[in-house]
Amino acid sequence: MIKILPDKTILDQIAEIERLREQCGAVKLPVSLSLTLRKNSRKKSSYASNRIEGNPLTEAEASDAIESSKRHYLKPEQEIRNYYEALVFLQTARERETPFSRELILDVQKRVVAGESQEKIGVRGPMPPGVLFAVYDEKTGHPDYIPPEASDIEPLLKELVDFVAVSDDHPLIKAAIVHYQLVSIHPFEDGNGRTARLMSDYVRDLAGYGFGNLGSLEEYFAYDVDEYYRSLQMDLPPLFYDGRENPPHPEIWIGYFLRMMVLYAKKVVEISLANAVNDPAPALTHLSLKERRFFDYLRKKRIDEFTPVEMAKAMKVTNRTIINWAVALAKNGLLEPRLVQKRIRSYRVVRRPG
Repeated sequence: MIKILPDKTILDQIAEIERLREQCGAVKLPVSLSLTLRKNSRKKSSYASNRIEGNPLTEAEASDAIESSKRHYLKPEQEIRNYYEALVFLQTARERETPFSRELILDVQKRVVAGESQEKIGVRGPMPPGVLFAVYDEKTGHPDYIPPEASDIEPLLKELVDFVAVSDDHPLIKAAIVHYQLVSIHPFEDGNGRTARLMSDYVRDLAGYGFGNLGSLEEYFAYDVDEYYRSLQMDLPPLFYDGRENPPHPEIWIGYFLRMMVLYAKKVVEISLANAVNDPAPALTHLSLKERRFFDYLRKKRIDEFTPVEMAKAMKVTNRTIINWAVALAKNGLLEPRLVQKRIRSYRVVRRPG
Protein backbone atom coordinates (compact mmCIF):
# COMPACT_ATOMS: atom_id res chain seq x y z
CA MET A 1 0.00 0.00 0.00
CA ILE A 2 1.28 3.46 -0.89
CA LYS A 3 2.43 5.50 2.07
CA ILE A 4 3.15 9.17 1.55
CA LEU A 5 4.10 12.20 3.64
CA PRO A 6 2.83 15.12 1.53
CA ASP A 7 5.53 17.63 0.58
CA LYS A 8 4.99 21.35 -0.06
CA THR A 9 4.16 20.82 -3.73
CA ILE A 10 1.40 18.34 -2.91
CA LEU A 11 0.03 20.52 -0.11
CA ASP A 12 -0.01 23.54 -2.44
CA GLN A 13 -1.87 21.53 -5.08
CA ILE A 14 -4.48 20.43 -2.54
CA ALA A 15 -4.88 24.02 -1.32
CA GLU A 16 -5.47 25.20 -4.90
CA ILE A 17 -8.08 22.49 -5.46
CA GLU A 18 -9.80 23.46 -2.21
CA ARG A 19 -9.91 27.10 -3.36
CA LEU A 20 -11.39 26.09 -6.71
CA ARG A 21 -13.87 23.78 -5.00
CA GLU A 22 -15.12 26.66 -2.85
CA GLN A 23 -15.36 28.92 -5.90
CA CYS A 24 -17.29 26.28 -7.83
CA GLY A 25 -19.67 25.69 -4.92
CA ALA A 26 -20.61 29.38 -4.84
CA VAL A 27 -21.94 29.26 -8.41
CA LYS A 28 -25.50 28.03 -8.90
CA LEU A 29 -26.64 26.76 -12.28
CA PRO A 30 -30.18 26.22 -13.57
CA VAL A 31 -31.23 22.67 -12.75
CA SER A 32 -32.07 21.77 -16.35
CA LEU A 33 -28.72 23.14 -17.54
CA SER A 34 -26.85 21.22 -14.83
CA LEU A 35 -28.46 17.98 -15.98
CA THR A 36 -27.43 18.66 -19.58
CA LEU A 37 -23.86 19.54 -18.60
CA ARG A 38 -23.56 16.41 -16.45
CA LYS A 39 -24.78 14.21 -19.27
CA ASN A 40 -22.25 15.78 -21.64
CA SER A 41 -19.53 15.27 -19.02
CA ARG A 42 -20.42 11.58 -18.70
CA LYS A 43 -20.15 11.27 -22.48
CA LYS A 44 -16.76 12.98 -22.48
CA SER A 45 -15.48 10.73 -19.67
CA SER A 46 -16.74 7.61 -21.46
CA TYR A 47 -14.90 8.63 -24.60
CA ALA A 48 -11.67 9.69 -22.84
CA SER A 49 -11.34 6.71 -20.50
CA ASN A 50 -11.82 4.25 -23.35
CA ARG A 51 -9.45 6.23 -25.56
CA ILE A 52 -6.73 5.59 -22.97
CA GLU A 53 -7.33 1.87 -23.53
CA GLY A 54 -7.03 2.24 -27.32
CA ASN A 55 -10.70 2.52 -28.28
CA PRO A 56 -10.69 3.86 -31.88
CA LEU A 57 -13.97 5.83 -31.86
CA THR A 58 -13.96 9.60 -32.24
CA GLU A 59 -15.72 11.69 -29.60
CA ALA A 60 -18.64 12.27 -31.99
CA GLU A 61 -18.91 8.53 -32.69
CA ALA A 62 -18.79 7.80 -28.96
CA SER A 63 -21.64 10.24 -28.36
CA ASP A 64 -23.68 8.64 -31.14
CA ALA A 65 -23.09 5.18 -29.63
CA ILE A 66 -24.43 6.38 -26.27
CA GLU A 67 -27.53 7.95 -27.81
CA SER A 68 -28.21 5.05 -30.18
CA SER A 69 -31.07 2.63 -29.53
CA LYS A 70 -30.06 -0.09 -31.99
CA ARG A 71 -30.07 -3.71 -30.82
CA HIS A 72 -26.47 -4.69 -31.59
CA TYR A 73 -23.22 -2.77 -31.16
CA LEU A 74 -19.65 -3.21 -32.31
CA LYS A 75 -17.19 -3.84 -29.46
CA PRO A 76 -15.83 -0.23 -29.39
CA GLU A 77 -19.39 1.10 -29.20
CA GLN A 78 -20.30 -1.35 -26.43
CA GLU A 79 -17.24 -0.30 -24.40
CA ILE A 80 -18.33 3.34 -24.57
CA ARG A 81 -21.91 2.49 -23.59
CA ASN A 82 -20.70 0.29 -20.73
CA TYR A 83 -18.61 3.07 -19.23
CA TYR A 84 -21.48 5.53 -19.51
CA GLU A 85 -23.83 3.09 -17.76
CA ALA A 86 -21.24 2.53 -15.03
CA LEU A 87 -21.12 6.30 -14.44
CA VAL A 88 -24.91 6.42 -14.15
CA PHE A 89 -24.82 3.46 -11.76
CA LEU A 90 -22.20 5.16 -9.57
CA GLN A 91 -24.20 8.39 -9.50
CA THR A 92 -27.09 6.43 -7.98
CA ALA A 93 -24.66 4.79 -5.53
CA ARG A 94 -23.38 8.25 -4.60
CA GLU A 95 -26.90 9.53 -3.93
CA ARG A 96 -27.41 6.54 -1.62
CA GLU A 97 -23.99 7.17 -0.02
CA THR A 98 -22.96 3.59 -0.76
CA PRO A 99 -19.53 3.04 0.83
CA PHE A 100 -16.46 2.02 -1.16
CA SER A 101 -16.30 -1.79 -0.97
CA ARG A 102 -15.11 -4.93 -2.71
CA GLU A 103 -18.68 -5.60 -3.82
CA LEU A 104 -18.98 -2.16 -5.39
CA ILE A 105 -15.68 -2.57 -7.25
CA LEU A 106 -16.84 -5.91 -8.69
CA ASP A 107 -20.25 -4.47 -9.55
CA VAL A 108 -18.61 -1.67 -11.53
CA GLN A 109 -16.20 -4.01 -13.35
CA LYS A 110 -19.14 -6.22 -14.32
CA ARG A 111 -20.74 -3.22 -15.99
CA VAL A 112 -17.49 -2.12 -17.65
CA VAL A 113 -17.05 -5.48 -19.41
CA ALA A 114 -20.74 -6.21 -20.07
CA GLY A 115 -21.11 -8.24 -23.23
CA GLU A 116 -17.72 -9.94 -22.87
CA SER A 117 -17.24 -13.64 -22.13
CA GLN A 118 -18.12 -14.80 -18.63
CA GLU A 119 -14.50 -15.52 -17.61
CA LYS A 120 -13.68 -11.81 -17.99
CA ILE A 121 -16.21 -10.86 -15.33
CA GLY A 122 -15.06 -10.85 -11.72
CA VAL A 123 -11.74 -11.55 -10.01
CA ARG A 124 -9.32 -13.51 -12.19
CA GLY A 125 -8.39 -17.02 -11.15
CA PRO A 126 -5.03 -18.84 -11.13
CA MET A 127 -3.26 -19.43 -14.43
CA PRO A 128 -2.41 -22.94 -15.72
CA PRO A 129 1.08 -24.22 -14.81
CA GLY A 130 3.78 -22.54 -16.86
CA VAL A 131 1.49 -19.70 -18.05
CA LEU A 132 2.23 -16.14 -16.91
CA PHE A 133 -0.54 -13.59 -16.47
CA ALA A 134 0.96 -10.27 -17.60
CA VAL A 135 0.24 -7.05 -19.43
CA TYR A 136 2.21 -7.25 -22.68
CA ASP A 137 3.66 -4.53 -24.89
CA GLU A 138 1.70 -4.71 -28.15
CA LYS A 139 4.77 -3.82 -30.24
CA THR A 140 7.51 -5.93 -28.61
CA GLY A 141 5.45 -8.72 -27.07
CA HIS A 142 7.44 -8.36 -23.85
CA PRO A 143 5.65 -8.10 -20.48
CA ASP A 144 5.13 -4.46 -19.45
CA TYR A 145 3.70 -5.42 -16.09
CA ILE A 146 3.36 -8.65 -14.10
CA PRO A 147 0.61 -8.24 -11.47
CA PRO A 148 0.30 -10.21 -8.22
CA GLU A 149 -0.66 -13.86 -8.11
CA ALA A 150 -4.37 -14.64 -8.11
CA SER A 151 -4.10 -15.93 -4.52
CA ASP A 152 -2.99 -12.47 -3.34
CA ILE A 153 -5.80 -10.49 -4.97
CA GLU A 154 -8.44 -10.83 -2.25
CA PRO A 155 -6.11 -9.83 0.63
CA LEU A 156 -4.90 -6.84 -1.40
CA LEU A 157 -8.47 -5.73 -2.17
CA LYS A 158 -9.39 -6.04 1.51
CA GLU A 159 -6.36 -3.96 2.45
CA LEU A 160 -7.42 -1.26 -0.01
CA VAL A 161 -11.04 -1.17 1.22
CA ASP A 162 -9.87 -0.99 4.85
CA PHE A 163 -7.46 1.82 3.93
CA VAL A 164 -10.23 3.94 2.40
CA ALA A 165 -12.42 3.36 5.45
CA VAL A 166 -9.90 4.26 8.16
CA SER A 167 -7.12 6.37 6.62
CA ASP A 168 -6.90 10.03 7.64
CA ASP A 169 -5.19 10.98 4.36
CA HIS A 170 -6.80 13.81 2.41
CA PRO A 171 -9.68 12.47 0.23
CA LEU A 172 -7.84 13.44 -2.97
CA ILE A 173 -4.77 11.47 -1.89
CA LYS A 174 -7.06 8.53 -1.11
CA ALA A 175 -8.58 8.81 -4.60
CA ALA A 176 -5.13 8.83 -6.19
CA ILE A 177 -4.08 5.78 -4.16
CA VAL A 178 -7.27 3.88 -5.08
CA HIS A 179 -6.51 4.59 -8.74
CA TYR A 180 -2.91 3.36 -8.44
CA GLN A 181 -3.67 0.33 -6.26
CA LEU A 182 -6.46 -1.03 -8.45
CA VAL A 183 -4.29 -0.70 -11.56
CA SER A 184 -1.41 -2.40 -9.68
CA ILE A 185 -3.47 -5.21 -8.16
CA HIS A 186 -4.98 -5.79 -11.62
CA PRO A 187 -7.68 -8.02 -10.14
CA PHE A 188 -9.49 -8.70 -13.41
CA GLU A 189 -8.72 -10.19 -16.80
CA ASP A 190 -10.17 -7.07 -18.43
CA GLY A 191 -11.41 -3.63 -17.41
CA ASN A 192 -8.79 -2.88 -14.75
CA GLY A 193 -7.86 0.64 -15.91
CA ARG A 194 -11.44 1.71 -16.55
CA THR A 195 -12.60 0.32 -13.21
CA ALA A 196 -9.70 2.04 -11.42
CA ARG A 197 -10.59 5.42 -12.91
CA LEU A 198 -14.27 4.98 -12.09
CA MET A 199 -13.63 3.94 -8.48
CA SER A 200 -11.08 6.70 -7.93
CA ASP A 201 -13.64 9.25 -9.14
CA TYR A 202 -16.23 7.68 -6.87
CA VAL A 203 -14.03 7.98 -3.79
CA ARG A 204 -13.42 11.69 -4.34
CA ASP A 205 -17.07 12.32 -5.26
CA LEU A 206 -18.25 10.54 -2.10
CA ALA A 207 -15.94 12.81 -0.08
CA GLY A 208 -17.35 15.96 -1.70
CA TYR A 209 -14.76 16.53 -4.41
CA GLY A 210 -16.89 15.59 -7.41
CA PHE A 211 -17.26 19.21 -8.56
CA GLY A 212 -20.91 18.67 -9.35
CA ASN A 213 -20.02 15.90 -11.82
CA LEU A 214 -19.23 18.60 -14.35
CA GLY A 215 -16.28 18.19 -16.70
CA SER A 216 -14.13 15.08 -17.09
CA LEU A 217 -10.96 14.22 -15.19
CA GLU A 218 -10.42 11.30 -17.57
CA GLU A 219 -10.12 13.84 -20.37
CA TYR A 220 -6.92 15.20 -18.80
CA PHE A 221 -5.43 11.74 -18.40
CA ALA A 222 -6.19 11.08 -22.07
CA TYR A 223 -4.47 14.26 -23.32
CA ASP A 224 -1.09 12.55 -22.93
CA VAL A 225 -1.55 8.82 -22.46
CA ASP A 226 2.21 8.21 -22.33
CA GLU A 227 2.61 10.64 -19.42
CA TYR A 228 -0.34 9.03 -17.65
CA TYR A 229 1.24 5.57 -17.84
CA ARG A 230 4.74 6.83 -16.99
CA SER A 231 3.34 8.47 -13.86
CA LEU A 232 1.53 5.28 -12.85
CA GLN A 233 4.64 3.15 -13.41
CA MET A 234 6.95 5.52 -11.47
CA ASP A 235 10.05 3.93 -13.09
CA LEU A 236 9.39 0.73 -11.15
CA PRO A 237 10.33 -2.80 -12.32
CA PRO A 238 7.54 -4.66 -14.16
CA LEU A 239 7.01 -7.23 -11.39
CA PHE A 240 4.46 -6.25 -8.71
CA TYR A 241 6.53 -7.82 -5.97
CA ASP A 242 9.59 -5.71 -6.88
CA GLY A 243 8.41 -2.53 -5.17
CA ARG A 244 4.98 -1.78 -6.59
CA GLU A 245 3.21 -2.62 -3.34
CA ASN A 246 4.80 0.36 -1.62
CA PRO A 247 6.69 2.43 -4.22
CA PRO A 248 9.65 4.49 -2.94
CA HIS A 249 8.58 7.67 -4.74
CA PRO A 250 4.78 7.85 -4.59
CA GLU A 251 4.93 11.62 -5.07
CA ILE A 252 5.46 10.96 -8.80
CA TRP A 253 1.95 9.54 -9.20
CA ILE A 254 0.26 11.59 -6.47
CA GLY A 255 1.76 14.81 -7.86
CA TYR A 256 0.65 13.98 -11.39
CA PHE A 257 -2.87 13.07 -10.22
CA LEU A 258 -3.25 16.32 -8.29
CA ARG A 259 -1.85 18.37 -11.19
CA MET A 260 -4.54 16.89 -13.44
CA MET A 261 -7.11 17.61 -10.72
CA VAL A 262 -6.09 21.28 -10.67
CA LEU A 263 -6.54 21.52 -14.45
CA TYR A 264 -9.87 19.73 -14.22
CA ALA A 265 -11.12 21.91 -11.34
CA LYS A 266 -10.16 25.10 -13.19
CA LYS A 267 -12.14 23.90 -16.20
CA VAL A 268 -15.20 23.14 -14.07
CA VAL A 269 -15.07 26.62 -12.51
CA GLU A 270 -14.76 28.09 -16.00
CA ILE A 271 -17.79 26.08 -17.20
CA SER A 272 -19.79 27.07 -14.12
CA LEU A 273 -19.06 30.78 -14.38
CA ALA A 274 -19.76 30.80 -18.11
CA ASN A 275 -23.20 29.29 -17.55
CA ALA A 276 -24.20 31.15 -14.38
CA VAL A 277 -26.76 33.92 -14.79
CA ASN A 278 -25.78 36.91 -12.62
CA ASP A 279 -28.83 38.95 -13.54
CA PRO A 280 -32.19 37.19 -13.17
CA ALA A 281 -33.77 39.44 -15.81
CA PRO A 282 -33.03 37.13 -18.81
CA ALA A 283 -34.50 34.16 -16.97
CA LEU A 284 -37.63 36.15 -16.10
CA THR A 285 -38.44 36.64 -19.78
CA HIS A 286 -39.26 32.92 -20.04
CA LEU A 287 -41.84 33.11 -17.26
CA SER A 288 -45.55 33.84 -17.39
CA LEU A 289 -46.88 36.98 -15.71
CA LYS A 290 -48.10 35.02 -12.68
CA GLU A 291 -44.75 33.21 -12.36
CA ARG A 292 -42.88 36.54 -12.46
CA ARG A 293 -45.20 37.95 -9.79
CA PHE A 294 -44.51 34.89 -7.65
CA PHE A 295 -40.76 35.46 -7.97
CA ASP A 296 -41.19 39.16 -7.14
CA TYR A 297 -43.17 38.14 -4.03
CA LEU A 298 -40.34 35.88 -2.88
CA ARG A 299 -37.77 38.66 -3.32
CA LYS A 300 -39.89 41.37 -1.65
CA LYS A 301 -40.59 39.13 1.36
CA ARG A 302 -36.88 38.12 1.45
CA ILE A 303 -37.86 34.46 1.45
CA ASP A 304 -34.80 32.20 1.15
CA GLU A 305 -36.50 28.82 1.35
CA PHE A 306 -40.10 27.64 1.42
CA THR A 307 -42.35 24.61 1.15
CA PRO A 308 -45.32 24.62 -1.26
CA VAL A 309 -47.70 24.18 1.67
CA GLU A 310 -46.33 27.25 3.47
CA MET A 311 -46.43 29.42 0.36
CA ALA A 312 -49.90 28.26 -0.68
CA LYS A 313 -51.22 29.31 2.71
CA ALA A 314 -49.43 32.68 2.59
CA MET A 315 -50.58 33.52 -0.95
CA LYS A 316 -54.04 31.94 -0.62
CA VAL A 317 -53.65 29.65 -3.65
CA THR A 318 -53.53 25.86 -4.03
CA ASN A 319 -50.46 23.72 -3.39
CA ARG A 320 -50.53 22.63 -7.05
CA THR A 321 -50.39 26.25 -8.21
CA ILE A 322 -47.29 26.91 -6.08
CA ILE A 323 -45.65 23.71 -7.29
CA ASN A 324 -46.27 24.64 -10.93
CA TRP A 325 -44.80 28.11 -10.42
CA ALA A 326 -41.83 26.70 -8.50
CA VAL A 327 -41.08 24.15 -11.23
CA ALA A 328 -41.05 26.93 -13.84
CA LEU A 329 -38.69 29.05 -11.72
CA ALA A 330 -36.42 26.06 -11.07
CA LYS A 331 -36.16 25.29 -14.79
CA ASN A 332 -34.90 28.82 -15.30
CA GLY A 333 -32.34 28.64 -12.50
CA LEU A 334 -34.20 30.91 -10.08
CA LEU A 335 -35.07 28.23 -7.52
CA GLU A 336 -33.27 25.08 -6.40
CA PRO A 337 -35.27 22.02 -5.27
CA ARG A 338 -34.19 20.56 -1.92
CA LEU A 339 -34.43 16.77 -1.95
CA VAL A 340 -35.09 14.44 0.97
CA GLN A 341 -34.94 10.77 0.01
CA LYS A 342 -35.29 11.74 -3.66
CA ARG A 343 -38.49 13.76 -3.04
CA ILE A 344 -38.74 17.54 -3.27
CA ARG A 345 -39.52 18.87 0.20
CA SER A 346 -38.78 22.55 -0.31
CA TYR A 347 -37.36 25.14 -2.72
CA ARG A 348 -34.47 27.52 -2.11
CA VAL A 349 -34.09 30.87 -3.86
CA VAL A 350 -30.80 30.79 -5.79
CA ARG A 351 -28.34 33.43 -4.63
CA ARG A 352 -26.49 34.80 -7.62
CA PRO A 353 -22.83 35.85 -7.61
CA GLY A 354 -21.92 39.46 -8.20
